[in-house]
Amino acid sequence: MKKLRIGLPKGSLEKMSLELFERAGWLIRRAERTYIPSINDEELEGMFIRTQEIPVYVEKGMLDAGLAGNDWIVERGVRVRRVKELLYSKQGLSKVRWVLAVPLDSPVKKVKDLEGGRIATELVKVTKNYLKKREVRAEVEFSWGSTEAKPPRLVDAIVELTETGASLKANNLRVIDTILESTTWLIANNLSWDDAWKREKIKNLAILLEGAINGYGKVGLKMNISQENLKKLLDLLPALKRPTISKLSQEGWWAVEIIVEELLARELIPRIKKIGGEGIVEYPLNKVVY
Repeated sequence: MKKLRIGLPKGSLEKMSLELFERAGWLIRRAERTYIPSINDEELEGMFIRTQEIPVYVEKGMLDAGLAGNDWIVERGVRVRRVKELLYSKQGLSKVRWVLAVPLDSPVKKVKDLEGGRIATELVKVTKNYLKKREVRAEVEFSWGSTEAKPPRLVDAIVELTETGASLKANNLRVIDTILESTTWLIANNLSWDDAWKREKIKNLAILLEGAINGYGKVGLKMNISQENLKKLLDLLPALKRPTISKLSQEGWWAVEIIVEELLARELIPRIKKIGGEGIVEYPLNKVVY
């Protein structure tokens, strides 16, 4: 049987990635201390790897595809096929930022002020390129962890990943600049992409994973409405697209179905009822594929 080997992110992206796959239709389970999961798809063979390494193994063909952040695709300088950008991170459906930060009381106000200084980061290559473009000469050292604790005693500044900025504030750091924004990408090995069966499998993954992201925070609403109140209802509904409308067997009545933000549904349902809506049903969505 043909199989697609896929790299799954271990660590910060793991929980959100597994949730996405489940919403998309794939149950991925792994026992503690194992890295090869079980998947309810005999055509998929997964392996949990640090997201920093996935781009390299995909480029070399040890993996056919994988999920990796744009930051590490750029940092590792790999040649891979970018199949689909998936807008999610550790804490939700958002981008993350790599920021240049210094202590609150630092005299450094802009990147030029770091001339001759020392910067700690995991993202060494990207940081060096950032400085080079701005003609700033500073020492960039690789950080093995606890990066936010290093200034000002060990380094003058850091380049660190942030989603909310809470950790930077807790360590009395302020942001000077954003050097890179990052999202998660489904990537593929170029030779694997040339294989028709693997390409189709990867494309299907992309469609369903993107659909799972689109479904987050949204619900479906369906209801019945009389002809005389139909226009009032259509004026009320903020549908993603146009609502689906179909005639009921009962003369003069219509069935209407829409997709809305879940938080909006609680406001809409009483208003729909007030203008004559009947048989109102709210249902969850796993995927929305446009």
